[in-house]
Amino acid sequence: MTHSLAITMGDPMGIGPEVILKALADRQLQEPIQMTVVGSASILHETYACLTPHGQPLANPDDLSILDIPLPDEVAEELKLGEGNGASGWASFAYLQEAISQTLCGHFQGIVTGPIAKSAWSAAGYNYPGQTELLAEKSSTEQFGMLFVGRSPHTQWQLVTLLATTHIPLAKVPEILTPTLLNQKLQLLVNVLRNQFGLSQPRIAIAGLNPHSGEQGQLGTEEMDWIIPWLEESRQAYPHLTLDGPVPPDTLWVKPAQAWYNASFAAQTHDAYLALYHDQGLIPVKMMAFDRAVNTSIGLPFIRTSPDHGTAFDIAGKGLAHATSMTAAIQLATELVYQKSVIS
Repeated sequence: MTHSLAITMGDPMGIGPEVILKALADRQLQEPIQMTVVGSASILHETYACLTPHGQPLANPDDLSILDIPLPDEVAEELKLGEGNGASGWASFAYLQEAISQTLCGHFQGIVTGPIAKSAWSAAGYNYPGQTELLAEKSSTEQFGMLFVGRSPHTQWQLVTLLATTHIPLAKVPEILTPTLLNQKLQLLVNVLRNQFGLSQPRIAIAGLNPHSGEQGQLGTEEMDWIIPWLEESRQAYPHLTLDGPVPPDTLWVKPAQAWYNASFAAQTHDAYLALYHDQGLIPVKMMAFDRAVNTSIGLPFIRTSPDHGTAFDIAGKGLAHATSMTAAIQLATELVYQKSVIS
């Protein structure tokens, strides 16, 4: 079976086109998998011509498989390099819509999404919190999660972190965080570890909510009131798993950080970490893996990865963008597509 990936260009006026051309020039990505860039062929050629004088390795668009999405004249005329607006939002939304449609039809097994600007989507009249929500809506997915994966360049140890809650105010976390929500997230995490990472008996660490995990109710009662009882029930429901927690948030990331730089600590880590809110999980991810973390949407009927960075409009077209995270996103999507095909 021939495996194929769609790589969406993201916002065409950001660094998406640049990091795609740089990533696809990387010899590490010469895998037996078909990669198709979904976007505007003319913009890829313009980016190539603009960046070639910088002397950095770039994939030649003439050698790539490109699914060219036509842009209406009124949209093309409003595009301005380094600026996110309604026109660039319209374009990036159209790229992703087509990639989703083609994937649901079976033409692609996964999608690697370039960075978009939510403000540009909003200016174009598309009110979604992000690409994940559109992917979920179009694929009729009700339960999904935001998983971050980063592989250490020093030890090859892999950090896997799932967020229980994502883009909500911190004050709302204790209200939205419930046993039902954690059941859903844990099930998603177990499924992805089994079916995409090949781990039948994973070790998972669950963070506490309060400092020192509440310190027996002195610093918050959520742990004693329901998180610890929920964990006990989950251990009975998943006897094949190792579920450790609630681990105090300030010590949860010590062993992962040590394993990131020293392979001898890898045996003391977990296969995955469940963080209870956005910054609790993403501060350590970005500290360790800022330039190589990959955002993976789990729960979808297909693989989706994305570099964990934004559009960087301020450096678009200057040849300054690093493609490390895009390269990692393509590598991980390739691995997950193959792993999924083996298991299925």
